[in-house]
Amino acid sequence: MKNTFKSIDEYFLLFSEEIQIKFEILRKTLHSQDSEIEEYIGYQMPGFKYKDKPLAYFAGYKKHIGFYPGPEAIRHFESEFKNRKYKFSKGAVRFPLNEDLPLDLIEKVVQLRMMEIEQKKS
Repeated sequence: MKNTFKSIDEYFLLFSEEIQIKFEILRKTLHSQDSEIEEYIGYQMPGFKYKDKPLAYFAGYKKHIGFYPGPEAIRHFESEFKNRKYKFSKGAVRFPLNEDLPLDLIEKVVQLRMMEIEQKKS
């Protein structure tokens, strides 16, 4: 699939200001986890890499933000997603637009993904 967006900022412009604010919060939360986290566009979505490996992606939809940390992270946090009543699938979780982002949970997911990447590198 060919990328049509040149940057994450360009992707953000497709959405309302309210959603752009949520995107920025999510973006800052990801970057705050480690200085080595880099941005890119992958699969037509904002993506983040850690040590040159995909860390997570997110995308905007009509009623939610899809967060894509991969199947291992989803399995690991499945009970927490259920407890917080988030819809999820094999590789994604949905954060409703009418609710605050669960930044504590997102941070835990990102930390797990970083640990997975570190373990695979060694």
